[in-house]
Amino acid sequence: MTSIVIPAHNEGRVIGRLLDALLADTSVSGPDIVVVCNGCTDDTARVAGGRGDRVRVIEIPTPSKHQALRVGDEHARGFPRLYVDADVVVGAADVRALVGALERNRELLAAAPGRDIPLGGCAWPVRAYYRVWQRLPAVREGLFGRGVIAVTEAGHARLAALPPLMADDLAASLAFGPGERRVVEGARVVVRPPRTWSDLIRRRVRAATSSAEFERFQAARRAEVPEEARAAEVPERAPGPRPDRAPEPVSEQSARTGTADLRALLWARPALLPGVVVFVVAALVARRGSRKAIRDQDFSTWLRDESSRQG
Repeated sequence: MTSIVIPAHNEGRVIGRLLDALLADTSVSGPDIVVVCNGCTDDTARVAGGRGDRVRVIEIPTPSKHQALRVGDEHARGFPRLYVDADVVVGAADVRALVGALERNRELLAAAPGRDIPLGGCAWPVRAYYRVWQRLPAVREGLFGRGVIAVTEAGHARLAALPPLMADDLAASLAFGPGERRVVEGARVVVRPPRTWSDLIRRRVRAATSSAEFERFQAARRAEVPEEARAAEVPERAPGPRPDRAPEPVSEQSARTGTADLRALLWARPALLPGVVVFVVAALVARRGSRKAIRDQDFSTWLRDESSRQG
């Protein structure tokens, strides 16, 4: 049985639209859905519980996504397993497409849907930013920034080995090699962007802070394991499926955008120049805004964008 775990912290305004999309298809037996309300002070639990018996609601007092995911795992019933943010929208058919991709290719451990970002109602700089961001190679190919990741049981073991990190979706994406993960464009998720420049900057400051934490984690792992031992940990793979693979170290890949990426984008699409300027300005402002948190090692303060949660 497919299980869906949804961690939710004060998402009463938006979680209903996600659950309605997941529950809309009644022609087939639906997946097991677990909503973990963590530290909620609004009506998230009531809204989720009002969707009927197909949704199980668990409440924990601590506002922690990491803990909510672990509690969700304790209550989830099967695999493949999807982890879905409460503020995105993904439908039952999209869930089936992700599950099908994992079941057809035993080499795949993780999959995520194609990303739809509705920019109507957003300020011009926000629209310009996302027109560039969506075209970046790491953004197109990575599983992060989608709010949905589906994993096999072996893929779940890989994720369970990760420590609590603010950049949990980035860490999850880079925990798998290119041949182990896939973006399934036939499945779609709607990810609502911030509507204002200030909310975009809040998101980018959070991203810059969480990326710094993740890179420190990678550096610490490299320091713990000598290079020769790291090479020995990745033996030559025999042909054929490996459904019983044990967790491997987090990939050394990076999702950072470099100047070469932006130059290549401009070469292919010169009309994106204003957007690239906006993108660079946002990155510089976010880097400056994240300095204090990085210096103080404050990797727990979540700068939340409320403008995208106008349900």
